[in-house]
This record gives sequence, C-alpha cells and structure tokens, in this order.
Amino acid sequence: MLKEKIGKEGFLPREGSPFPHLRVHTEFSITDSTVAIEPLMRQLLAQKMPSVAITDIANLFGFIKFYKAALANGIKPLCGAELLVADKKNGVTTKLVLLVKNKTGYQSLTRLLSEFYVSDRGAASVPIDQNKLNGHTDGLIALSGAQQSDIGAALLGGEKKAAEDALARWMDLFPQSFYLEVQRVGRPREAEYISRVIELAAKGSCPIVATNDVRFLNHIDFEAHEVRVCINEKRTLDDPRRKRENTDQQYLKTADEMFELFADLPEALINASEIAKRCNLLLDIGTPKLPNYPVPDGKTLEDHFVEVSKLGLEERLLCLYGDSEPESNEMKLYWDRLDFELGVIKDMGFTGYFLIVMEFIQWSRDNGIPVGPGRGSGAGSMVAYALKITDLDPLKYDLLFERFLNPERISMPDFDVDFCIEGRDRVIQHVSDLYGKESVAQIITFGTMAAKAVVRDVARVQGHPYALADKLSKLIPFVPGMTLQKALDSTPELRQFIEEDLDAQEIMEMAFALEGLTRNVGKHAGGVVIAQTKLTDFSPLYCDPNSESVVTQFDKDDAETVGLVKFDFLGLRTLTIIDNTLKMINSSKGEPRVILENLPLDDARVYELLQRGETTAVFQLESRGMKDLIKRQMPNCFADVIALVALFRPGPLESGMVDDFIDRKHGRTQVVFPHPELEPVLADTYGVILYQEQVMKIAQVLGNYTLGAADILRKAMGKKDPEEMARQRSLFTEGAVKRGVDKKLAESIFDLMEHFAGYGFNKSHSAAYALVSYQTAWLKTHYPAYFMAAVLSAEMQNTDKIVTLIDECNALGIAIIPPDVNLGEFLFTVNEEGEIVYGLGAIRGLGEGPVNAILDSRSQGPYASMLDICLRVDSQQLNRRTLEALVNAGALDNLVEGSVDYSRAALADLLPKAMQAAAQENRNLASGVRDLFGEIVPEGTSNCEQATDHLDIKEWDEQARLRAEKDALGLYLSGHPIDAFLPELRVITAGRLKDLRPDRGTKFIGGLLTSLRTGRSKSGETITFLTIDDRSARVEISLFSKEHELFRDQLRVDEIFIIECSISIDERSGGVKGRAKAVMTLSEARCSRANRILLHLDESELKPNFCDDLAETLEPYRLQRAFGTFQTDSKQRSGNAEEGCRVAVNYLREASKGCIMLGHEWSVLPSDDLIQNLRRNYGHENVLVEY
Repeated sequence: MLKEKIGKEGFLPREGSPFPHLRVHTEFSITDSTVAIEPLMRQLLAQKMPSVAITDIANLFGFIKFYKAALANGIKPLCGAELLVADKKNGVTTKLVLLVKNKTGYQSLTRLLSEFYVSDRGAASVPIDQNKLNGHTDGLIALSGAQQSDIGAALLGGEKKAAEDALARWMDLFPQSFYLEVQRVGRPREAEYISRVIELAAKGSCPIVATNDVRFLNHIDFEAHEVRVCINEKRTLDDPRRKRENTDQQYLKTADEMFELFADLPEALINASEIAKRCNLLLDIGTPKLPNYPVPDGKTLEDHFVEVSKLGLEERLLCLYGDSEPESNEMKLYWDRLDFELGVIKDMGFTGYFLIVMEFIQWSRDNGIPVGPGRGSGAGSMVAYALKITDLDPLKYDLLFERFLNPERISMPDFDVDFCIEGRDRVIQHVSDLYGKESVAQIITFGTMAAKAVVRDVARVQGHPYALADKLSKLIPFVPGMTLQKALDSTPELRQFIEEDLDAQEIMEMAFALEGLTRNVGKHAGGVVIAQTKLTDFSPLYCDPNSESVVTQFDKDDAETVGLVKFDFLGLRTLTIIDNTLKMINSSKGEPRVILENLPLDDARVYELLQRGETTAVFQLESRGMKDLIKRQMPNCFADVIALVALFRPGPLESGMVDDFIDRKHGRTQVVFPHPELEPVLADTYGVILYQEQVMKIAQVLGNYTLGAADILRKAMGKKDPEEMARQRSLFTEGAVKRGVDKKLAESIFDLMEHFAGYGFNKSHSAAYALVSYQTAWLKTHYPAYFMAAVLSAEMQNTDKIVTLIDECNALGIAIIPPDVNLGEFLFTVNEEGEIVYGLGAIRGLGEGPVNAILDSRSQGPYASMLDICLRVDSQQLNRRTLEALVNAGALDNLVEGSVDYSRAALADLLPKAMQAAAQENRNLASGVRDLFGEIVPEGTSNCEQATDHLDIKEWDEQARLRAEKDALGLYLSGHPIDAFLPELRVITAGRLKDLRPDRGTKFIGGLLTSLRTGRSKSGETITFLTIDDRSARVEISLFSKEHELFRDQLRVDEIFIIECSISIDERSGGVKGRAKAVMTLSEARCSRANRILLHLDESELKPNFCDDLAETLEPYRLQRAFGTFQTDSKQRSGNAEEGCRVAVNYLREASKGCIMLGHEWSVLPSDDLIQNLRRNYGHENVLVEY
C-alpha cells in the first residue's frame, strides 16, 4: 500500500519503471563476482534496465567489452571502479565507487588507476591513500561505500563528529558529486547505519543513493560466488577463519525489488537515476591512432616513406641480379608492384606504421639481434621486402599484397615479427626509449578457470579429499580448448564416475557454474602498443607487484578498439639456435664463413636429409606426423617445403587433400587443372588448391575479380555466410562467362574453390616459415655438431627434449663428451675434434651463477682436485647441493683416477671433508693465521693423480650411479640401466627391439619403460602408450583399457618390463609397434622362468665370515617372505614361483672346486635388489641368473 501511495504522489517511479544498478562487480574483479558480460546483458534486457555501471575492484579490465556489448544491446554503459581508500590518520578504509561523468572523468580515472599500479606499485587489495585522490577527481562522481567506509565506521561507532568531518572532506574532494550510499543486503547493523546516515545527509546537505553491491546475477548464485571467493583466498567453505563479507541478497535485483526495498527512501532511488543521467561517456572507438614516427628534418612522412622504400628496392635488386642487367620487363614488375603498394599504403594512411616496423627491425639487426624472415600475410608485401621488414621476394613466390592489405576494405595492417628470444626484450626497451615510456606498454591477458583446474579448485574449497579431485581432473582429457561439457561428451569413464559418485556430482555442478570465469592476469607473449600521445589518454595501465612490466588494462582486442596500435614482438627460439650455430661456425678455425642470406635453396644434400625423415630439431618439420608426411611427399625443391608447412594441418590431413597432393606429385594420379588458364596458378601444387592466394588468383584469372575483391571472396568463403556466398557465386559466374568460360564449368570451379577454401593456408606465412625450416635443415646437414650443440643449449631446461636430442646426436654419429668442470662451458659447445661438450648449465641444481663462478675461477688454470674447487670457488656460489650435483653428473670424474663408479664414490666421500678443509683454510686466510702444519688437506683430496687404492672406499654399483646421474642430468649418459640385464633379456625375450619384425601370434619383448602417455581410439576407448627402450631401439606399445586396468598399478617409468605383445607395422613411422596382452616386471619374469641364481666364488677372495654375510644378504628375499605372480589372459603364469629360485655356489679352492646347491629353505625371490646386492658384494661377473 505504501509503495502504491508514494507512486501515485509522484515520489517514486511507477511499477515497472527503470532502476540503474551503480555498484556491480564482474568477473574482472578477479577476487570475487560470478557476473560475466554476456549473461549480464541478457539479464538487463530481460529486466528492461536502460543503464548500468560496472565497478570492478581497482581496474577497468572489462570496461570496453562491457561498453561495446551495452551499446549493441541499447543499454547505456556507465564506467566506474571500486577503490579501497585509506584514511591513514584515523586508520580506516572506504570502499569508494568512482563513476565517470564524461571524457574528463574517464581520463581522471585512468590516470588515477595507472599511477596507483605503476608509480605506487599498488595491488587491488592494497588501499590507496586518500591524499592521492587530489587532482584526480575532475569529471567523477563518488559513492561513499555505505557501511564499508570511514563514514559508516564513525556512525556505527557513535562518533558523529568524526562522521561529519569525513563527509566534509569527501564533499570537498568531489564538489556536487559525492553521494552517501545506502544498502539493504542483510549485513549486520544496516538499519542502525541507515537511520544515522539519513540524519547526517540532512545535516550535511548531501544526497543519498541506493545500491545493491551486486556480486552475482541471481539469488541461487550465492554459493558459487562464495566458492569463487574461497578459491582466491585459498580457504575452504567451512574454514572459520575466512571472511564472510557477502550475503545472498547481492544479486541483480529488479527495479520492482529495489523499489520495494527502499520504499521509505524514494530520494535514494531517484538519485540513482539522476546519477545515470549525469554520466555520459562517449568514446571514440574503432579508429586507430598511429604513433608519430620521427621523420628526418625537412621531409614529410610520406616523402620519407617513398624515398626509403625505393632505396630499399634498389638494394634488393642489386643483391638479386648483381651487376648483370636483367630483362627490363622483369625489373618493371618489381617497380610497378612497389608503386602500386606505395599508393595504397599512402591512401590508407599507414605510412607511419610501415616506417615504425622498419625502424625497430633495422635497429635489431644493427645491434646483433636476429630477426625472422617474416611471418603471416605481411610477407606478401613488396614494400615490406624493400624496407627489409621481410626477406622473401613476393614476386618469386607469388605472394599477394592484397592478402595483407586490401585496397577495397580498409583495415589496420598487422606485422608479426619474430626476434631471437634472448634479444626480444632489448628491442621492446629500444622502442620504449624511442617513443617514450609513457607511450609504450605491453598488453594484458586474462587467464580463466579452465576445466581441469576448476575441478581441483572446487573440490579443495568444498573440502573433498585430494584423491577424489585428482581422479576427476585426470579423467578430463588434456587437450587445448577442453571444456567440462566436451569432457563429458567424449569421456564415458568420466560420465560413469560422476553418475556413481555423489561427491563427484557436487564438485561438477559447482565447477560448471565457475568454468570460464576470469581468474588471473598475465602478459601477452609479444603484443606491444605504442600510443600517439600518453597511453593513459587511451587506457589505464597495470603493473603486477612482482614484476616491472607495465601493461595496458585492456587486452589486445580492446586496446585496438580504443585506438591503440598493436605491434607483435614475438620470441622465436629457433632464431636463437640459428644465431648460436652461426657464431660457433664462424668463430671456429678452418671453417668458411656462413652467411645465412646467401644459402642456396637447391642444395641436394638438404633434400636428401629431409627425404630420410631425419628432421629432429628442424624447425616445423620435427614432429612424428610431419616426418611421416615428409617421407611420403619426398620434397626435392623449396616449393615442396612451403607445401609441407601448409599441408600438415588437420583440415588437409583429414580431407584427403594430402593424399591427393602426394599421389599427383609422384605420378600415381594424373595432374588435372580445372581450366587451362589455371595451370600457372596451380602448377606448383600439382593442380590442388592448397593456398588462400590461389583462391584469390583463380577469382582474378577466371572471375574478372580485382585482387582486393578476391580477398573479400576468400574471407566470405572462410565465414561460410550463405547469403554472401550466393552473391559471390553470382559475381564469379558472371565474370567467368564474360571471359568465355562455360557457366556450368564456372559453377563447378566455384564449388571447388569453396571446398578447398576451408582448408587453404596463407602461402605468405607458409613460405616465410619454410625458409626458416630450410635454414635449420641446411645447418644440420652441413654442420651437424654445431647445430645440435646450439639446439641442446636452447633446450637445456627441457629434460625430455634433451633425451631425444642426445639420441639424435648418437644417430648422427656425433660424440658427446660428458660434463667436465675443466672442459665444459655453460652452454653445449663443440671441441676441435667435432665432439659436443656437455653444457654445465644443463646440470640440474646448477644455475648460471654457480657455473659462471666455476668458469671465472677456471680461467686461472684447470682444477686439480675436489679441494682445489672448494678453495677457489666462493662457497656461497658452490654449496653442498651444487657440488653433489656436479659429482652425480660426472663433472668431477676426471679429478680422481679409477673407474667411474670408484671416482663418484670417492668424490662423494671426499666432498664434506673438502668443504670443511676449504672453510678452515678460508678462515685462516681471513684471520691472517696459517695452520701450524701448513695447508689443511684431507686425505685423498690434494692430488688428482692419486692411486685408486689410496682411499678405502666401496665403489658405487652401476644402477645407483645411473639413478644419481639421471637425477642430476635428467637422462642416462655414462651407461644405461638395461646394460646389466641384457644377458637375461636375451634368454627371456624374442631378441633386441631393433630386430623385431611383424609376426603372427605374440612374443615377449623387454626394455626400460621410458614414458607413458594416454590417448583414445576411434571408438573413444582409453589407450595407454608405453615407450620401451633396450638401447638398440625404442618401440611404442599400446595397452588398451582392459589390459591397462590389470597392469596399471605396476607401471613405473625407469623400470624394466617384460611385455607379451603382438607386433605390427607402424604406418605412421614406418617402424614397428606392439599391442600388449600382458606386462610383468623383470623380477616377476625371473620367478616364472629362472632356474637358479649361480654365484662364482673364489675362497681366496672371500672374507672369513662369508657364510654369515651371504645368509644376511639372502634373508630378506627368502621365499617364505614374498614373491610375485604374473597374469596373462586371466591365467596364472608362475613357472617356478611356488618353489622360488634356488641359489647355487660354484666354489673354487686352491686345489679343488665344486658346485654347492643351497637347500630349498633358501629359495629366494630373484628381485633386482637382491641381484644388485649380490653383484655389489661378489662382483658383477660372478653373479648369474640361469634360465
């Protein structure tokens, strides 16, 4: 009744009248809110709300997305942010909302936020000093923060005078633009606060305004919001320590709900609408504002652009033709193309863009930073080629300018530039110095709650066991772009598990509610914006408290929307590899200097290497699938390499295009052109439409299109808009008929173009990357050691990659010198014998600091001993952990005489003594006192030439040494765990892996399990792929779900397994592959098959208590304790398992010998540990397992 009465009297809008929410957090607040922009728009439209403000915590991350979406939906967007403001004098904070009235207010807010992050190194949770607001309030409206403010705290604390003083300060800061906020969301003491704030408002003549502090869209979303908050706070829902600042009333209430809630405060509702009316921000969006390129004095931008372009083309032509006089028509093609492009670029107003890119690329080359030959459609520009932005001749490779910059549809050009990954940051710094730090920044990115991670997060917050979260997460396929719905649709095991487990259902229900929400911010891999003026004229800035990098608060799309121009500075590791290879080659004695730009593109040896599929470490060509494609395609010219890059994509591979291309190339299928005039267009690809540029050329040649119109056709085919495609079909057919082409043929050619356009690739990009591919293949062909050393250096932190590369070096016959403190550098190097010396930087736990300290000290002379190292290298750089890593890696082996196992055992024993002695020596030197007995030298450390029997040390056994080596290096270098077991494997298995051939039935194979990965069959069944290595070869074995369930618990990487499997040809690699029926450990195989363990013992070498020692060694493995069994096809394969393995001793005395079989009670489980212990005690060659 009250609401109806007030409405009739005109104090309140009538029922159904609009209400604007002025305090709304979206997902871009990061720490709270489940409100996403698109659902917000739908709800606003449904509630008929004409305007709304988003006020995220101390940022405008989502504002441009919101601004565009709101305008598109006919909703007035209000710009704002919530700031935590501190009154340091009184020790209170205020959650202040700032709303933008106009462009002046927008710039005030962007500058305030930028200064907060960049200058003050603030964070969203850190309060900003109230004094910092001075000078940043023009054009802004402020809302007080209701109870969560200095005024609210004073009022509820009974400090009326403090509240009045605080209000006066705020009203001075925001004249005619400060509002006291009232909320009714169910927080404690709300009614008390409202009654007092109304009194304060009347006394201070300050308007009040109603808000709802929105955090989620609907009442039922409260729990999801609280889970989101807990994820950020790393708390569980039931944690008594967690903050509970929000209530279930903070949803996007309808206008009627707000009218009902504040029926007694009509002016608070009216003021909300008045504020919305006062906020009128109009942004100039979609118009790029190019930075100002520094033009030489006395020249205009356009004149300078034309001049440097023509000079650049003259230099290019001189390189192409030298002093010879080319055909005048040929030269004219280059100059005509240049003049055409110059005209288009000038007409579009993009001259400055080209000059800016030209400048930083030239600076990079002048400063020794490698730059790629180009990427993307920019390689099709003659101007770019002339300005040395790209290094591919667009005429030679039929690359089209219109694919990059269409004269008939103005759009911003976009050069993606690859730099050496180690020099990229220097280039960005140069640009910042040239154009001013206030005008250059990198671009922000937003991470989201992805499928696997959100499941783990939700389970943790809900208090579920880790094992449950782990199982759920692992059932979600690890595929880019995977969502929870896709996982449910493609993974029957996941769906079944959820259906059978109520806790899993609870987790998934909440995970669905949170999936995809923004959870953190990052930095774009290569995007940099350069502003025409100050960046803050366009976008607020952000700086992570733990980083020095300044980024825009708008992502790349939004930054371009507000007029900022983006440049991509991409880091390409391959350029670093090429550069390091060339430096090593060109600095070595006796090698001719290699100039990358002068490499011949028709080197027969390079194509032979490609045809053999030896493309490990070759850019873009090293994957298993690509190697298979190369062997089928057999490239013999550069055009084939360009085609390879374009063909190896899902579309061509799945559509049959690849097979057709290869069959035509090798003459198995006749090369047919759709029309005789298309032969020049399609000849390089044997009549197959492979490139987008070919689609454009066909439209030009047959359909009478300009290349600009042809580019529009290409885009239309990609988008598959039926209405536009019908229009284009009509245009093409009409144009072709006018040229005398039969209408039906024209329509069929259009159908062909439309079909292949979906798979067509950008030839400019393919050609540019093919050039880098060829360059790496050339270096690998002619300088394999230098090239592989550079690749190994680039991949030092990627252990899996290092293993593959070391295998490749072995296959190429390149010797690898193990780590050595007296030979190695930080990176992998090549010695005078052409061997690769292992890089010390690749030792785990040995960073750049310790290695540099070792190298600096080594410059005074080689190290002689462990003590010598400890004395000469600062102990802060070379501590116990780093010394242990050096020992385990074998880097100190040459400091002690003897076998490798003795050396490492001795070094491990000497290490603490040497460190102690060095510390004492350094203390003596520091105090000026020498030890009375001279230098302190622990036994065995002073001389690297010492005899191996000088120290009474037990050698490491081979397996222990290899385990320690793998811990230090990530791989086995001095041996292989399987070597000791090869005699056994010869008996148990069908032979070495390299000799495997397809056969009917099953056979037993053995090897070290080096890796596990999972995949799916065409029917959706989970498959586990095991890679088995016996040092002669590696074979991949598939284990289907039935067998995987039987054997998964025993599958452990770096253990030896015996596998019963069928062998077939691997069509992908050309080698063999297996399908497992059963899997067993080597110990289980011995139980099944071994007859006895035989010890060869000589009385003269035995200790007096030999029998006790032998009994003590055998005791833990006696049959009564445990033994394993092996299952295959649900049958027990135990062999002699029930009786165990007998132990026999071949005993040799001075005058006699005999064989002693121990009793059945001494039958043992022949595990690896037992065999190793026996070999450690009695010698490797004296312990045999007989079958």
